Amino acid sequence: MQKSDRSAMLGTMEMSRLVPKVSLPIMASMMIQALYNIVDSIFVSQYNPNGLTAVSLAFPFQMLMIALSTGMGTGMNSLVSRRLGERKTTEARIAAWNGLLVESCGTLLFLIFGLFLAGPVMRLVVSENLTDAASILEMGTSYLSTVTLFSLGIFMAIHFERMLQATGNTVLSMITQMVGAITNIILDPILIFGWLGIKPMGVLGAAVATVAGQWLSALLGFIFNQKKNPELRLSLKDCIINRKDLNGILAVGFPSTVMQAIGSVMNVGMNSILSGFEQSNAALNVMSVYFKLQSFIFMPVFGLSTGIIAILAYNFGARLKERIYKCIKVALIWACAIMAVGTLVFMIFPGQMMSIFESDQAPELTAQMTSIGVVAMRIISSSFLLAAVGIILSTVFQAVGKGVYSMLMSIARQLLVLLPAAWLLARLTGDVYAVWWCFPIAELAALAICLYYYRKCDRTMISTL
Repeated sequence: MQKSDRSAMLGTMEMSRLVPKVSLPIMASMMIQALYNIVDSIFVSQYNPNGLTAVSLAFPFQMLMIALSTGMGTGMNSLVSRRLGERKTTEARIAAWNGLLVESCGTLLFLIFGLFLAGPVMRLVVSENLTDAASILEMGTSYLSTVTLFSLGIFMAIHFERMLQATGNTVLSMITQMVGAITNIILDPILIFGWLGIKPMGVLGAAVATVAGQWLSALLGFIFNQKKNPELRLSLKDCIINRKDLNGILAVGFPSTVMQAIGSVMNVGMNSILSGFEQSNAALNVMSVYFKLQSFIFMPVFGLSTGIIAILAYNFGARLKERIYKCIKVALIWACAIMAVGTLVFMIFPGQMMSIFESDQAPELTAQMTSIGVVAMRIISSSFLLAAVGIILSTVFQAVGKGVYSMLMSIARQLLVLLPAAWLLARLTGDVYAVWWCFPIAELAALAICLYYYRKCDRTMISTL
């Protein structure tokens, strides 16, 4: 296969080989990213236990930035892959330029956020009930303002990664993500603790390490795309603002962004609910630690779903419906196998995982975290297999241009079911250990909605190809 026709493998290779070939590199890079997230939290908690609380409270707003960059990247990826499936290479490059414009607008938005809103929003979420609230506010504000002011790195990194993935160049996409994550891991202890003669920066050091990794990833992604991705190599002659392309990107990208941004709203809501308990500091840290640990399980599945977007969109554009069904089947098998392993690990070893975040500086807080965390992880992991099916089927909606279905499913899961269930459990039981049942309840409801929309999408769009 010639490099200039690399994307053609998306419509010809045996699906049992194609899905892992395209997805495994993305899954590997996301595992590295998950490792970074955990290492980052370990270093911060060791430097100052309240630093973990500060980063936990800042994280939902950082998630908004990630949601917008990856959501619009998904919209661009879906549109470009469909153009390639239709053998419209020039139109695919124009679509990539329009995706770059959208990502640039996102950067500007978060630059303004970092300049004017980082401090005010942190003051809103740092409860006076928290121990050392003033210190937590200061650390959280410095972290959040840094990662948003320099958000150009993540927006550009995501854009070029998705361009590489759109043609099946997932190995190069993996390299860009891994280089960024490894850079973060190396710089974290150096900047946080002040190694190599550098003045200790604490939580601010974690933010600087994050930004440095993102910018390096963006630079490498641009170089790879220009040198190794001829189908989508950016050229000024293709830089044409196209309203149809912008609408196509937003049709998938906006629902995808909302879907992920809802996670941020859910996180803020859960933090608010957990702040009402006597063990609020410990409960908030458990929430943060859980999301870091579960990323080891969910990131590979998200990597799988990212990989199959290009496959599904290409074959949808090429009107090869049997390959679409085969791709869904293979992806479901992979996703359920990963989640089954994850469920066993979370059920059997929750105490050992929580012990990674223990700190000698705050033994009482650490004991509360472990006690709450063991129960929380066992309860939440009971819904992992349900989540696997939902993630893969919602990816189908994005690939065929019906991202709004994914958005509605996410809204129902996290806003209409999870948060109300958490609030009711907190009010009715007064027990922080009971609140975590809101996650399995929400996953069950989301899966029912997902199956309904998948049946509708299949009947009206896929089966008629």
